[in-house]
Amino acid sequence: MTRTILESKSKTVIIGFDEPFCVIGERINPTGRKKLAAELEAGDFSTVEKDAVAQVAAGATVLDVNAGVVFNTNPDPNQTEPPLMRQVIGLVQGLVDVPLCIDSSVPGALEAGLEIAEGRPLVNSVTGEEERLELVLPLVKKYNVPVVAISNDDTGISVDPEVRFAVAKKIVERAADFGIPAHDIVVDPLVMPIGAMATAGKQVFTLVRRLRDELGVNTTCGASNISFGLPNRHGINNAFLPMAYASGMTSAIMNPLALPVPQAKIAEKRAEIAALGVVLPDDMDDETFVTLFGLGSTRYRAGKEMEAIRAANLLLDNDAHGADWIQFNKPAGSGGGTGATRGGRRGGRRGRA
Repeated sequence: MTRTILESKSKTVIIGFDEPFCVIGERINPTGRKKLAAELEAGDFSTVEKDAVAQVAAGATVLDVNAGVVFNTNPDPNQTEPPLMRQVIGLVQGLVDVPLCIDSSVPGALEAGLEIAEGRPLVNSVTGEEERLELVLPLVKKYNVPVVAISNDDTGISVDPEVRFAVAKKIVERAADFGIPAHDIVVDPLVMPIGAMATAGKQVFTLVRRLRDELGVNTTCGASNISFGLPNRHGINNAFLPMAYASGMTSAIMNPLALPVPQAKIAEKRAEIAALGVVLPDDMDDETFVTLFGLGSTRYRAGKEMEAIRAANLLLDNDAHGADWIQFNKPAGSGGGTGATRGGRRGGRRGRA
């Protein structure tokens, strides 16, 4: 069976068809996060620190690290991104012990991350574009690391799944020319938004099966793409992930967290309750309040997608004796509870490989 081995300094994570689903936490990425981008440019890594620790606590087994900030003082990412990547990788691997996924479109930033990363990280990513193949595959070979292969090429992203499969096959074959084995290629078949393409779900399930059966490669995706632009995105994601997993997908780049309830929303709800004449105890804290009224939590916790993945691990016999599921569902404060564990078969010691 295909086994893609990732390592940190002390942990090994195996992506494979008979392994628990690999959750690659996506939040250390300033794309679309103006506040985080501004913090990184200013040398403030407090949000990175919180996101790293919270994602691992919620069950992420690998953390994606992207330092793609467009600096106001210098818009050239070839100059600014490599040193920032070194800083962020060094910080994150000092806080958590899971393997990392080095994410950049700048080859210099990829190499900067590879130079400082401990263990065997995942590179994100190479595409079927000729220039990208020639720049990234030599790095993958030089550092003996696995790589995410995205199924687009110089013609762009095709809506035809046959074309995307052909691009993936091309990347696997070109990687072989560099001496990179298929088990070190993790293909992203590109999940399309189902709101724009009604067959997007069926397409990716079929593609994943073919990639597993015909190319023997592991797969990943940007999990939230499937629900883009639709209401109740979590509901769609919760259905999609187990279905993709059952079709052969072995990992996903995703947000494992349910974010804390904003203070503004808590204040709005308190005012609404008071307007109804409901008298609450003066000493009721915010966490008790949001729990009582079903708003969520004031703390980071595992998102519903993580619950769906853990249930799928159990149902697909990738959770030995149901240990992870049982631990995940322990009441808070009893030594486990939602988002408190990375139990089961995830992330063993390096000797496991």
